[in-house]
Amino acid sequence: MTQLPSWAEWLVSSLIIIGALFALVGSIGLARLPDFMARLHAPTKSTTLGVGGVILGSIVYFSVSSTLSFHELLITIFLFLTAPISAHLLAKAGLHLELRRVENTRDLRGQPRQYSDEDD
Repeated sequence: MTQLPSWAEWLVSSLIIIGALFALVGSIGLARLPDFMARLHAPTKSTTLGVGGVILGSIVYFSVSSTLSFHELLITIFLFLTAPISAHLLAKAGLHLELRRVENTRDLRGQPRQYSDEDD
């Protein structure tokens, strides 16, 4: 095992800690938020950033200690492409099934002109 420079150790450690904190916040949000639509944002937003931070820490570690590894870069690209698509599909399925929402979760489907690009 090779000794990393101190700047690389600090960078890898901070990326992993930041990623772990994002993943923790996403996991807590998944467990604690009140309805499906609110729960959908926690794993797709913050947990994606958490896994991205851990993978970036892995990229830095293996790039400094040995050779540049493209495996982690491919995983990161795949994660950042598929997470928003799967979240969109889950949200559309939740709207289609008309899942129960709490009172504070707004349904703006009945007000299409409010968010339209058309001039009045």
